[in-house]
Amino acid sequence: MAKRLASTQQHLDIYDIEQGLVILKNGGARLVLSCTAVNFNLLSEIEQDAIIAAYSALLNSLSFPIQVVIRSKKMDISFYLDKLKAVEGEQTNRFLKKRIASYRHYVEQLISKNEVLDKSFYVIIPYQEAILTASENPLKKLFSKQGKVILNKSAVLKKAKVQLEPKREHLIKQFNKIGIRAQQLNTQELIELFYDIYNPDLARQQHLRGAEEYTAPLVRPAVEG
Repeated sequence: MAKRLASTQQHLDIYDIEQGLVILKNGGARLVLSCTAVNFNLLSEIEQDAIIAAYSALLNSLSFPIQVVIRSKKMDISFYLDKLKAVEGEQTNRFLKKRIASYRHYVEQLISKNEVLDKSFYVIIPYQEAILTASENPLKKLFSKQGKVILNKSAVLKKAKVQLEPKREHLIKQFNKIGIRAQQLNTQELIELFYDIYNPDLARQQHLRGAEEYTAPLVRPAVEG
């Protein structure tokens, strides 16, 4: 009898990603904003006071919950080193060729001794229609076997977009006052984000070509069940 692969996908909360929204198995949805950062310490005291006041106004204007996520990951600059090596090989000037080689070796030694991290900032706006009542037992759901999820995806998308889009515009406007540029992640960017989160090693070696060509699970089991 052939062994079945352990199903990791069924333990994820994600049902699908479509129209720039993450659809959850419980009927909810999430909109993800990618945000830039502000180097607060480099600002003058007047500019710092202005940002603090704008941030305070943003918090006071919120009538809905948000989630702030800061993601740190090791930067992959292999493509940059490969480009330097290619430029070095094409260089005919011996002096410049030597300088490029010296710089490339410096970068290689730098990343070998120090972990270069890249920080990404996200703000998640939730949509949730289903509400857990007092009569429902959460333990029953936790320990019960998860069957096939049946969800009216089009209905969830329609309701979620009506609620989330005005909130998105409000947050983008408020962030602009602080000097932060916020932009909603589209479907392809969301897929790449979760693919990178759940498969960090594989994502560094193989990039997704397009959302329409991606049909494999976000998470692959490491062992056979």
